[in-house]
Amino acid sequence: MKNKKFEDRFDVLKFAFIIVFSIIVLKVSYMTVIKGEDYYEQAQNKVYKKIPIEAPRGEIRDRYGRLLAGNRPSFTVQLSKDEIEKADPNEIADKVIKILEQNGEKYIDEFPIIIAENGDYYYTYDKSIYEWKQKNNIPLIYSAEESFYEIVDRLINEGILNVDKDTDKFELQKLLNEHGYYPPIYVSKWKFAEEVKKEQWLYRYKIKEENISAKDAFQRIREYYEIPDELIDYEARKILLVRDLLKSQGYLQYQPIKLALDVSKETVSKIEELAMELPGVSIETEPIRYYPNGNFASHILGQIGKISQQNEIDTYIKEKGYSISDMIGKTGIEKKYEEKLHGEKGYKKVEVDAYGRLIRKIDMKAPTSGDTIYLTIDKDLQEVAENSLKNVLKTIQVGGVYESPWGNYKLRDSKKIYNKATSGAVVALHVKTGEVLAMATYPDYDPNDFSTGITSQEMGKYLPKNKNDPLAAKPLYNIATMTSVQPGSTFKMITGLAAIENGLNPNYKINAKGRIMLGNKSFGCWIWNDHRGSHGPTDLYRALEQSCNYYFYSVSVGYDYGSNKPLPVRMSVEEVLKYARLFGLDERTGIEIEEIPGRVPNPEAKLKNTKRSLEYALNRKLKNYFEDITNKDKEEYEKRIKEIVNWTEENPSRGTILKRLKQLKIKEDKIGEVADLVKYSYFNQAKWKTGDTFNLSIGQGAHAYTPLQMANYISGLVNGGYKNKVTIVDKIESYDKMKVEKTKRERERIPLKKYDNLEEIKKGMLRVTQQGTAKRVFGNFPIKVGAKTGTAQKSGRIPTDNEEEYLITHMASFGVNSNEALALADKYEKEDKSKKSRDYYIRKALFELNPRLTYDQINRFKDTYDNFAWFVSFAPYEDPEIAVVSLIFQGGHGGYAAPIARDIMAEYFGLTKDKNEEDIKEELKLVEELKR
Repeated sequence: MKNKKFEDRFDVLKFAFIIVFSIIVLKVSYMTVIKGEDYYEQAQNKVYKKIPIEAPRGEIRDRYGRLLAGNRPSFTVQLSKDEIEKADPNEIADKVIKILEQNGEKYIDEFPIIIAENGDYYYTYDKSIYEWKQKNNIPLIYSAEESFYEIVDRLINEGILNVDKDTDKFELQKLLNEHGYYPPIYVSKWKFAEEVKKEQWLYRYKIKEENISAKDAFQRIREYYEIPDELIDYEARKILLVRDLLKSQGYLQYQPIKLALDVSKETVSKIEELAMELPGVSIETEPIRYYPNGNFASHILGQIGKISQQNEIDTYIKEKGYSISDMIGKTGIEKKYEEKLHGEKGYKKVEVDAYGRLIRKIDMKAPTSGDTIYLTIDKDLQEVAENSLKNVLKTIQVGGVYESPWGNYKLRDSKKIYNKATSGAVVALHVKTGEVLAMATYPDYDPNDFSTGITSQEMGKYLPKNKNDPLAAKPLYNIATMTSVQPGSTFKMITGLAAIENGLNPNYKINAKGRIMLGNKSFGCWIWNDHRGSHGPTDLYRALEQSCNYYFYSVSVGYDYGSNKPLPVRMSVEEVLKYARLFGLDERTGIEIEEIPGRVPNPEAKLKNTKRSLEYALNRKLKNYFEDITNKDKEEYEKRIKEIVNWTEENPSRGTILKRLKQLKIKEDKIGEVADLVKYSYFNQAKWKTGDTFNLSIGQGAHAYTPLQMANYISGLVNGGYKNKVTIVDKIESYDKMKVEKTKRERERIPLKKYDNLEEIKKGMLRVTQQGTAKRVFGNFPIKVGAKTGTAQKSGRIPTDNEEEYLITHMASFGVNSNEALALADKYEKEDKSKKSRDYYIRKALFELNPRLTYDQINRFKDTYDNFAWFVSFAPYEDPEIAVVSLIFQGGHGGYAAPIARDIMAEYFGLTKDKNEEDIKEELKLVEELKR
């Protein structure tokens, strides 16, 4: 019986074994026969990896094929993580950095903790936030949320955004992006992107404290890598930057990391000589971006740099498969055509072990160069534009004489020298195609400085000298496409065209008496303001020739103030601004590089936008300004803000506002601040008046346009009424020259009532150069040029570079005791954990000690801004080909920008080709004889 049971159990076990064995056989058969190829490929991929080889970037050339951006071979110092970490990584890092420094080489330093010369430690992330706020004129004390809404407020004020207070923050972010604004802020967390990057970086070292200081974090990371105690922090940091660079590589140990680009042969020799002491340190030959002409066309070409911003990481690494060490276009053509220029990387196929460590090299594929971009600019014309702009600026600064074969021109008046004229821009367009023939901004920069990475010391020369002044010269900023300012009298052609389009005879004469009084406010022509003069009977042609404000004031509202009667046509500000929109002043020009266009004012929305903007500002500012509530008491908080906003139409006096704010229980030390904000920044600006129309008619007021927009508008005036899509790219040619992609030229006819009216405007512009405000510049020019000068005002006071020093220096004039004010400022600073700037606390103390003090009174010792100088022009008069627009910040008078246009036109029309100065003088004599 027992044997029988044993046999049964044995049979069961045998049966089970057969089943299991059969399953294994079937599985093995499936894996080898059916899926064998797939598994083999997976195994190969685990063993074999591809190390990318950099492709040369595509070239950038001018319209005639002359090289503007290319490549040259260079030596790169690379690090192999697996080999270095087998040895002593700290010792290797120390040695290789010393070699680089001894030979004066730049090396990649992305360690985000800096030790300043004074011994302070700070995060580069915090510095980036600081610099972004400065660049965008955002108060340094603002949080991410406050900074975001500051930008929103501005765009609402300018009429660019039309949103309600309760618009979702994600929708607002989307709208900002659609309008070309990308604040580096995570709205979901209300944190700056750099703050998030700092948190992620610290987390790599197991540091989770939110507010750990840079110094404490440095010491923790130093301990993490076991840096010897005998090394001072400054020396230890050099080791840490290498270790951190290696750590950033993660598990891709087989991929080399670039430490230094474009090193000298001496450095190469030294590293190869010490190869046994530097395992994992190697030299590779790679192409480096090279700009053979230095600063030439820098704002057009742009610059390259390492992938660093979060949006770049998302776009290029996550979506397009770039490496973290790749160089990408950051601005200009380099950025716009990054994917065309980048090329296709080659690779070395290598064998690695299960830990990602290199075993041997197997195969190699050569890289493919990027495409070649041909621009529309003419190198010779661009050089003339850049040199002329630079030389005119330098001449204005000293009040000198600008010398030219076409006539010398004194760039100063009897009253002053405009020594603050340190920046400007010029644009030359082909009026029939929209092609950019030349475009220059000064000051400029050398893009070669960025090709291998730029140090903080080198970057210092490109930062504005006065970081608080929004008009301080910024070498990296493209004024031509990204800075909008009032056009001044160069806008008058729009006002004149609107009038004659609506039926006004261009020969109709208005008796321009010098000024128009509206109530107790005087609106004077420049001739009245200068010496109480007047232009007398003035038609459209004379109004443009003499830049008569009185004429354009009158036609903008359809009333002849000189004769005290209505004009024979109906006019309004809406009609004037309609034509501004028709000529493209409310939109992008279409140029391929970065562009922030100006916008046409919107009078109808002025009150609505002002109230909406005020509500935004108060919601953000008054969170803790009430004595009895905070913004958490939502219903009461919003009720009080609504009450303040509803005073806008009434525009009460400042005294009345102070009383009402006190009744609303605004904290006593905040009442003056809020009163000044609502009164002077909002209430006074809210209602539209006839004076606003006057200002808009002559290019003042809320107008703001870029030089590029202005050049395209002038093109439309003189090319028969066609609005061009501006382009700076002529064609794109593939690396093998097998494919050429020509840029499409686009234009549309502006819907005018009578296109012959454009000829009337041109006649007036011709008189400007023949007998008007530009005669001294173009009187002897052999080609007929139409033009208009413009002088635009800039209100306000220039901030000082050191606001704290300014306040202390003038303390006695503010009606307070200096020691008492500084002591109170110290108290405020100690109580405030948000660490605002020192001058903030001093101002707060001043307002506390002298409640009658205003911001204007505090700033009265600061310098004022000088006027902007505009000059718009076209030639030849009979059949226009080129439009040239020049703008000089604080240049004093519009005519001072005219010599730049003259120089460009002389080059464009070949007047200086193969001719010496004597030839030109002979030609001028001939012109004078022909005139007689």
